[in-house]
Amino acid sequence: MIDFLNLQKINSRFRDEILASIERVFNSGWYISGEENKKFCEDFSKYCKVKHTIGVANGMNALELIIKGYGFKKNDEIIVPANTYIASILAISNNECSPVLVEPDINTYNINPDLIEGKITERTKAIIVVHLYGQAVQMKKIWELAQKYGLKVIEDAAQAHGARYCEKLTGNLGNAAGFSFYPGKNLGCLGDGGAITTSDNQLAEKITALHNYGSFKKYHNLYKGINSRLDEIQAAVLRVRLKYLEQDNARRREISQYYRKNIRNGKIILPTTYNEDAHVWHVFAVRTENREAFQNYLQKQNIQTVIHYPVPPHKQPAYKEWNHLSFPITEQIHREIISLPISPVMTDAEVEEVVKIVNRY
Repeated sequence: MIDFLNLQKINSRFRDEILASIERVFNSGWYISGEENKKFCEDFSKYCKVKHTIGVANGMNALELIIKGYGFKKNDEIIVPANTYIASILAISNNECSPVLVEPDINTYNINPDLIEGKITERTKAIIVVHLYGQAVQMKKIWELAQKYGLKVIEDAAQAHGARYCEKLTGNLGNAAGFSFYPGKNLGCLGDGGAITTSDNQLAEKITALHNYGSFKKYHNLYKGINSRLDEIQAAVLRVRLKYLEQDNARRREISQYYRKNIRNGKIILPTTYNEDAHVWHVFAVRTENREAFQNYLQKQNIQTVIHYPVPPHKQPAYKEWNHLSFPITEQIHREIISLPISPVMTDAEVEEVVKIVNRY
């Protein structure tokens, strides 16, 4: 069986370093908000070239805290791609703001910048750009719209650690960014974890309190905050994994290039990128009209696949007030999308086997 993603194999490459880092935390006797968290945040800030990183419990909390930090009011509108993972939208509605869905570009799967301005109203406060599947959003027009209308730009960079646009890394393409370090991410820990990056000093200061019960000083609470902290063990693991992120992303790009060059099947629509550095290939998502048949065929050939994602947010029971809406491009993507195996530990033989099996379909 060719695994879609073998986390044990990915992390076993760094077994000794990771175990040493965990032992270091164990021996320190300090397990929350200690030196490992501080040092990882410093390392990640240097990597993204931002002033501040705040470690939090997960990627959705990261987005929630950014929105909370800006102090947007109830029913303020935040523009977000219609085809994103639901966490991007939950972060908005959990702050009692109103998500405004915008269709993606069918070729990149990222938000279509040409459709954003038509959705801006006097209540619009921000645009959330989601670097979906690992490809950085083309930001030029979004920056222009944000300046024109006085909007904040928030990055959902949960799938795009290390992707670049105009020589800048994700995490440094907007006013603030939310990252996830869920184990399956390009930069993953051994549990849940997340971070916020920003160069906005005032926002960083407020979020530093908000993610710790709204407090800078124990038992003294300035804000109605939440408990969302990156624990010491996960921070220590991430310090190890960050050292190898560029190397791992390079391997993902190699596999993607081989797939795109050698898969030749008219039934399969391959992903595209406008620049090789823009994409870190968190997933290699293809489209096909009869997805179920294709997935069953690959399963019988011992190739694991995953669907990212089968049901669009506006068709979920959680947002039943949207179920009547129509977003044809989003619905087509969610109906046809399927992800092939890609990871830094795939062997050349496995990659070649995937190509051979897909071409025989």
